[in-house]
Amino acid sequence: MRAAAIILILNLFLPAWAFAQTAADPATPPGSAAVQAEPSPSAPVPVPAPSEKAMRYYRSGNVLWVIALVWGLLIPVVLLFTGFSARLRDAAQRVGRNWYLTLALYSVLFSLVMFAVNLPLTYYIDFVRQHAYGLSTQTPAKWWGDAFKGLGISLVFGALTLWLPYMLLKKSPRRWWLYTGLLAAPFLAFIMLVSPVWIDPLFNDFGAMKDKALETRILDLAGRAGIAGSRVYEVNKSVDTETVNAYVAGFMSTKRIVLWDTILKKLDAKEILFVMGHEMGHYVLGHVMLIIPLASALVLLALFVIHRTAQGLIERFQGRFGFSELSDPASLPLILLLFNLTFLVLTPAMLAVTRHNEHEADRFGLEITRDNRDCATAFVKLQRENLGNPRPGLLYKLWRSTHPPLGERIDFCNSYRPWETGGALRYGELIEGP
Repeated sequence: MRAAAIILILNLFLPAWAFAQTAADPATPPGSAAVQAEPSPSAPVPVPAPSEKAMRYYRSGNVLWVIALVWGLLIPVVLLFTGFSARLRDAAQRVGRNWYLTLALYSVLFSLVMFAVNLPLTYYIDFVRQHAYGLSTQTPAKWWGDAFKGLGISLVFGALTLWLPYMLLKKSPRRWWLYTGLLAAPFLAFIMLVSPVWIDPLFNDFGAMKDKALETRILDLAGRAGIAGSRVYEVNKSVDTETVNAYVAGFMSTKRIVLWDTILKKLDAKEILFVMGHEMGHYVLGHVMLIIPLASALVLLALFVIHRTAQGLIERFQGRFGFSELSDPASLPLILLLFNLTFLVLTPAMLAVTRHNEHEADRFGLEITRDNRDCATAFVKLQRENLGNPRPGLLYKLWRSTHPPLGERIDFCNSYRPWETGGALRYGELIEGP
């Protein structure tokens, strides 16, 4: 939970096209027949039934998701109707004196308030619960250090950027939403460019892969995918988690494929190569570049909804809110509330796009490796290590699932093999060599 609404966009798109559903939700125990038995490379790999522990994790996660959603909508309402946001603005004005300093100070105060009110729930979800289910290795010192680093980034982010939409609100009350939305594209491109080199290393150590033989095989695979100058990084996530993941990140000169050290420890080399084929698919199929126009369009739509609805709410509740114009800094909770409500409505459509892209990246990974069995066993291990539910309910899929359900992914790994029947590969022209 962060103070600035734009962070919702960053959370949806900028953590990259991750291989794993983080905190999804089972599996057969380590050493089960589903993972170890290998009758033949073409034999289907069964979808493991979720364990009781995984189903508890899944169900409690759904409850917490609803609580966090309601909490995230309730807090801006309380800040508005109690007049607390207006009092924060007044305090900022007494110190800031001019318009920019007032806005910057208000942004800092607002971020601190949001951090404080969200802290108990965030601590429980991110630290207490993850340890209770054996998914976290993080020490309290590491968690608190990361939390305050995130807060610092939020404070700087708000102070340096919030002036722009508010300046446009003052200068062009009718078109501010359009101009702000158009600026979202270069802003998101900049964030994608700098995050891997300026922000991500603040939280974890990134470095070259330790297994040079595996790195060579990965780079050979990247050559077959036509990805020039590929860079593969290993990140020390074992200090935080027992779960496994890999993702693509960056833009232009900072693009990279990142492997958690946990996935390198828990998956076999051939399974890692499929994961890498999947991640390379995101680059080759243009999914990374799609982030910018898609996210910008969503921001533009949300800003238009705010433009059309906010002033009417202000006029009706002006006495309670303590401000009469959307250009007042105290309007930030209202903007956040409407922004989040808009994205709640749009979430199923957004996630449908990400699930489609993940499915096609799976297809690319299969076509470049032609390794159905290791594709399937990689997802079985992902299910086990991340406490994943392979067949979640429809509402979970529509509102929470950025990836296809693990059961569907394993089924696809088992069934998709056109090279065995002489069928055409969908992405064959993008892959060099056999």
